[in-house]
Amino acid sequence: MILTDNETKVDLLNNEAISKTIIELLRENPDHPVTIGVHGDWGAGKSSVLEMIEAGFAGKEDVLCLKFNGWRFQGFEDAKIALIEGIVTGLVEKRPAMTKAGGALKDVFNRIDWLKVAKRAGGLAVTAFTGIPTPDQISAVVGTLEGIFADPGQLATKENLTSAIEGVKSILKPAETKNVPEEVEAFRKAFDKLLKDAGIKQLIVLIDDLDRCLPDTAIDTLEAIRLFVFTARTAFVVAADEAMIEYAVRKHFPDLPETTGPRDYARSYLEKLIQVPFRIPALGETETRMYVTLLLTGAEIGEGDADYAKLVAAARERLKRPWENAGLDAAAVKAALGAKADKANNALALSEQIGPILASGAKGNPRQIKRFLNTLLLRERTANARGFGADITLPVLAKLMLAERFIPRLFEQIAFVSAVHPKGTCDDLEHLEKSFAAEGANVKGDGKAATDLRKASKTTETVASEVESAVLSEWRLSETVRDWARVQPLLSGIDLRPYLFVTKDKKDYFGPVSILGHLATVVEKLFGGKMTVQGYESELRQLAQPEADKVFEAVRIKIMGTGALETLPTGVNGLIVLVKAQPGLQSKLLDFLEALPSSKCGPWAVSGWQGVVKDADCVGRLTALLTEWSKVTNNPALKAAAELALKDTKGAR
Repeated sequence: MILTDNETKVDLLNNEAISKTIIELLRENPDHPVTIGVHGDWGAGKSSVLEMIEAGFAGKEDVLCLKFNGWRFQGFEDAKIALIEGIVTGLVEKRPAMTKAGGALKDVFNRIDWLKVAKRAGGLAVTAFTGIPTPDQISAVVGTLEGIFADPGQLATKENLTSAIEGVKSILKPAETKNVPEEVEAFRKAFDKLLKDAGIKQLIVLIDDLDRCLPDTAIDTLEAIRLFVFTARTAFVVAADEAMIEYAVRKHFPDLPETTGPRDYARSYLEKLIQVPFRIPALGETETRMYVTLLLTGAEIGEGDADYAKLVAAARERLKRPWENAGLDAAAVKAALGAKADKANNALALSEQIGPILASGAKGNPRQIKRFLNTLLLRERTANARGFGADITLPVLAKLMLAERFIPRLFEQIAFVSAVHPKGTCDDLEHLEKSFAAEGANVKGDGKAATDLRKASKTTETVASEVESAVLSEWRLSETVRDWARVQPLLSGIDLRPYLFVTKDKKDYFGPVSILGHLATVVEKLFGGKMTVQGYESELRQLAQPEADKVFEAVRIKIMGTGALETLPTGVNGLIVLVKAQPGLQSKLLDFLEALPSSKCGPWAVSGWQGVVKDADCVGRLTALLTEWSKVTNNPALKAAAELALKDTKGAR
């Protein structure tokens, strides 16, 4: 089963309250123009709210809902013209009888032609600040176009230019209004008459995905809306992330007034246009648990199932008071699904286990939650298809994926050790989980026995902290890691290798690193901070040469595997300390440096090696490499750093 990521009329998030409120607001004064904003991050459910609004007006003959997706029209035509003409064309399509009102329809299209002239005639700015071009401007454009004929070299195609001139002349009527305000008012009156002739008491335009558009497209669409703001019986509902629209305003108008500041101006621009804002709240822990339960149950028994509709209704009833933490439980599921309740057991268990961290990690974003669940289910299918599905349980996989998605460094540390452990476990993780189990016992106990247990636990922790690994110490200091470790089930004693194998779609933990054995911990240490890895030099000196070779190769592969070489990769500082402690690795170090792609490598590649490369042959190779880098033409930063390093080398001599 795969969870679709499309907008839906089935409300699993209790966003129907927002859509109902907007519908009531729109119907209070249908004669008055209004612009409403539905705000929220990408994936918050804005498109679904628009779907619910459209469904709410279904069957009302005096109300016409038109949907416009700016993202889909991006690049086809001027977004301003696309929206205005799209609205009028939509009216004609949805109300065929409008063709009888020939005069009103023709008048509106003539007004739209004024905007097309601006685009056709060289990009006259048609914004809220410059308005529609006046007849005088158009006359000047016609004269300019006709004058071009004197220079045949400027004619791309004579036919196109002739067509442009005729098009301008066809709508140039000197007897009509002469200034921008009158032209705007004329358009509004013509459009209002068109609505009357069509028998439409209210036109509602739903605009979606505006925050996905390029800045110019977004602003063009907003400017077109401004043209309709004072047109009677016309309402706009704009779904967009405010932050993205503010960004578009700042990009489109770089010379903003200095008195208010760019951000204040951008916010004022949006607030001036959007009269009534609604923001979709992020899901909390209770809502996330319910959402996960409903998604997985719906995928299992079908969203069209009548009993599933009962479960959705029960969830929405509880979502009316989410602060009471009254999530869906087994009793509620049984009451709604009856004999099908068993099919929701897995959904209930998973929602309880992963709900808290998923709510925090995904920041309550429904799309992120849905994508996480899809990846989880696909990986389970992959394991079954490859024949080791029996070694995978969804709760364990889900917990590991929570770390992979939201705490990637923790996941890397666990995976790196577990992949080479003979039993596929991670000792540091086991110590961390056991310490929390002890905490639980302490909290539950009372009296003298509990006090003694707490004292013993503290003593054990004190001793353990003196000998525990740097990784475990790092985990204990992180509240996020501690919260994750408390999530059930505990992973202590579980062979994690099948789970790591099924995550190979992102990274292979079973390559050359698998031969490291006990050296895996040494490799992991070398990916710490610069000051930390310097403290491992004496420990690294104890390695035998074959061991040092294995550690070097594992670190090299991990560094190159990141693919990000523009900035200093994690592990390079550890590589420097390793070579300093093991001089026999100098030749391997030069092999590593010579293999770096000069076009993608940052200036970090130049420095740090001079103190550890002392062998005469290797010094010569390093100097030759720096000389080569100083001549590259496609990486100025690397070139400059190499030139400076060569000067320093010559100065030292």
